Amino acid sequence: MNNLVILMGAPAPGQSPLMQFLPLVAIIIVFYFFMIRPQMKKAKEQKKYIEALKKGDKILTIGGIYGKIADIKDDGTIIMEVEDGSKMKISKNAVSQDATSTLNQQ
Repeated sequence: MNNLVILMGAPAPGQSPLMQFLPLVAIIIVFYFFMIRPQMKKAKEQKKYIEALKKGDKILTIGGIYGKIADIKDDGTIIMEVEDGSKMKISKNAVSQDATSTLNQQ
């Protein structure tokens, strides 16, 4: 804190202390609009996508595994069928994105 005061120097005569902190406030506002707000929007869209999952959807997990939803349980888990027919039980939160377009190209 002392370093900040030293670097800022003494206020110019007639300049209010509020005007000294205006650049800091501007930086915080820019940081919010360019970093925090877009991240919150992305998280909200991801949550909405996870809630809308249904049986038969093709998905990609955060671990990079492609599969198709075979069943959705009430406890927040999904039974996912992978290419060779084997099934995996994963958490709904492990779903990264929709993989319909990627799986249809193969």
